[in-house]
Amino acid sequence: MSSNGGSLSDGVIKKIVLSYTYVAIWIFLSFTVIVYNKYILDRKMYNWPFPISLTMIHMTFCSSLAFLLVKVLKLVEPVSMSREVYLSSVVPIGALYAFSLWLSNSAYIYLSVSFIQMLKALMPVAVYSIGVLFKKENFKGETMCNMVSISIGVAIAAYGEAKFDAWGVTLQLGAVAFEATRLVMIQILLTSKGINFNPITSLYYVAPCCLVFLSIPWILVEYPILRETSSFHLDWFIFGTNSVCAFALNLAVFLLVGKTSALTMNVAGVVKDWLLIAFSWSVIKDTVTPINLVGYGLAFLAVAYYNHTKLKALKAKEAQKKASQVDDEQGKLLEERDGDGRKSDSQN
Repeated sequence: MSSNGGSLSDGVIKKIVLSYTYVAIWIFLSFTVIVYNKYILDRKMYNWPFPISLTMIHMTFCSSLAFLLVKVLKLVEPVSMSREVYLSSVVPIGALYAFSLWLSNSAYIYLSVSFIQMLKALMPVAVYSIGVLFKKENFKGETMCNMVSISIGVAIAAYGEAKFDAWGVTLQLGAVAFEATRLVMIQILLTSKGINFNPITSLYYVAPCCLVFLSIPWILVEYPILRETSSFHLDWFIFGTNSVCAFALNLAVFLLVGKTSALTMNVAGVVKDWLLIAFSWSVIKDTVTPINLVGYGLAFLAVAYYNHTKLKALKAKEAQKKASQVDDEQGKLLEERDGDGRKSDSQN
C-alpha cells in the first residue's frame, strides 16, 4: 500500500519538476531571443538596424529546418490540406505573422526592452477587441472594464517612460494589432476547419509565406541601404546562434503548451516580463521610472484578473460538459435496462 503511495507521489513530483523545467527553458529562450534581437538591432550595441533582414534570416533558417524535419528526415507528419485551403487560410496568417514580426523587431531600435514588455501587456485587449469584432468573443461589460483597466495601466506606464519615442510606440502597437489579428484568424481560418499545427508544421507552412511577404518591403526599404553600406557581410556566429535560439523558442512553446497548459504559459510570460524589466534596468541600464512600474503593475493585475476569469469560465464549461456526458451515459443505461426488462416480460 505504502509503495503505491510512494510511486504516486514520485510520479507527481516528476510531473511538477518537468513542468517547471519546461517553464524555465521557455523563459530562458524567450528572454534570450528578445535581448539578442535588441543587441543586434540597437544602434548603441551591435548596430545592425535592419529588422526586416533579421526576421528574414530567422524565417529562412526556421523554414529550412522544418523542411528537413518534415520532408527529408520525416520525423514530423505533414498536415493534409488542399491548395485552396492553403491559399485561403495559411497565406493570410503568414502575411499577418510577417508584419507582426517586422514591426515588433523594428520597435527595438527606438524603445527600451522594459518599455516594450509594458506595451505588450495590451495583447489581451487587442485579442478580445478583435475577437468581438469577428464575433469570436461575446461582448461583456465586466470584461470591457477589465480591458479599460489594462489600457489605463499601460497609458500610465507610457506617461512615465523616460525615453518615450512616438514612432517606436506606433510600431509596437502595430505589432500587437497584427499579432492579435493573427491569433483570432488562426481560430477562424484553421481551428474551425479542424487544422491544427504544431510549431514544426506551423513553421513548415507559414515561414515560407512570411519570407515572400517580407521580401516586398525588404526590396523597397532595406536592400538599397544594405547594398550602399556593404552590410551584407554577416557574422555567421552572431546570426547563426540568434536563428538557433529563435527556432528553439518555437519548440519550447510547443513543449510548454503541449505538456502543461496555455495558462501556465501566461503565468510564465508574466515572470519573463518582470525578469526582462529587471534585466533591462540593471544590465542594459535602461531607465525604469516609478510611474512606469505603477502603470505596469496596474496593467499586470488587470491581466492576471482577466486570466483568472477565463480559467474559471473554462473550468465551468468543462464541468458542464462532463455533467452532460454523465447524464447521457445514465440515460443510455436506463434505456438498456428498460429494454432488457421488456424482453424478460415478453419471454415470461
